[in-house]
Amino acid sequence: MGTAVGGDKAVPRYVQIANEIVQQIRAGVLKPGDMVPSESELVDRYGVSGGTIRKAMVEVRASGLVETRHGKGSIVKDRPPVRHRSSERFRRSLRQGGKAAYLAESEQSGASAKVSVLYIGPMEAPEDAARRLGVPVGTQVLARRRLYFRNGTPVETATSYLPWDVVKEIPELFAENPGGGGIYARLEEHGHEFAEFVETLQARPASKAEASELALSPGAPLVHLIREARTTEGLVVEVCDTLMAADQFVFEYRIPAAD
Repeated sequence: MGTAVGGDKAVPRYVQIANEIVQQIRAGVLKPGDMVPSESELVDRYGVSGGTIRKAMVEVRASGLVETRHGKGSIVKDRPPVRHRSSERFRRSLRQGGKAAYLAESEQSGASAKVSVLYIGPMEAPEDAARRLGVPVGTQVLARRRLYFRNGTPVETATSYLPWDVVKEIPELFAENPGGGGIYARLEEHGHEFAEFVETLQARPASKAEASELALSPGAPLVHLIREARTTEGLVVEVCDTLMAADQFVFEYRIPAAD
């Protein structure tokens, strides 16, 4: 078997096999510490040559989900999820200490984290972001789009939309690295003191494009999180639209019981 047709592209069989193994890991069918089936077992299971299986395993190893041990084969890595402490992650003391939320959380979980900036610049505000910012659809805003990695695997995309009138006098917000504490620290330095952050979460399956960006299988579960950053003056100065690989995060909230 060489290739199979999906849409208008021929998908190599080894890629299909690699995607299936990766999905088994992400779904917990293959758990941390489990051995990936041997080459001979995979040859029998999929009815392909050993060469096809070896190519598939190159792809699986590139995902960062397994490690190969000499003489033992490939084993699924332990991947404890990042604990997303939404009640604490935007505390002013963390910003003032120069810590961005995602990097601090990844550090606490023992993971290595990296942020890749995909786009910074003007954009017409999409409908939902415009409504939350209180501006007409199509109004020019500053967009900051990032891709977040954990242990070399993409786990989250985020696009921030900020009102142009707010950011035009803050040059750091147009830089890839806005400095210690991230964009919220820069906004507060320029007089936009935060009162609260409001987050809305929805679980849903990934589209084909979203799955490709986050190295997931189409239909894999995502958490769609939208955050509004509100100031003491009642202004929303940022809307952050985030997609997160559901298996990589645990959400924790503290909800006061007082009246």
